[in-house]
Amino acid sequence: MDKTERTADYLAEKFHLVSQDLRSYSPLTLAYIGDAAYEIVIRTILVRRANMQVNKLHHQASELVKAEKQSQMIAKLEPLFTEEEHQIYKRGRNAKSYTKAKNASTIDYRRATGFEAVMGYLYLKNDYQRMIDLIEAGLKEEEA
Repeated sequence: MDKTERTADYLAEKFHLVSQDLRSYSPLTLAYIGDAAYEIVIRTILVRRANMQVNKLHHQASELVKAEKQSQMIAKLEPLFTEEEHQIYKRGRNAKSYTKAKNASTIDYRRATGFEAVMGYLYLKNDYQRMIDLIEAGLKEEEA
């Protein structure tokens, strides 16, 4: 058992969490947790790269987590998705959300919801390495 599995098991044990089939979660629930998982990865990258003012960190993070950016990332990531990830993405993208995009087009918002659903799926699956690899691939041009 690796460290990631031990941490996930510890969380489940401490809070009496029951294991569930990930396919039983609604795509919007996956997107809800995926939004947070993706943001913590982005914030971690930014903080570990540079100790700077919080408002600068917030601005940089906001640029990377907005729906428009996530939608752009999907163009790079879709060809890399496994069949399972692609199904999760399509379920998230096509989900009927009762919230509206604040600063994004409907298309970008829906694609971002699909992206976040994949992130949530991988997070709940404890497949952090895959999640990080996909995020790295999606951010590739920012690294240059």
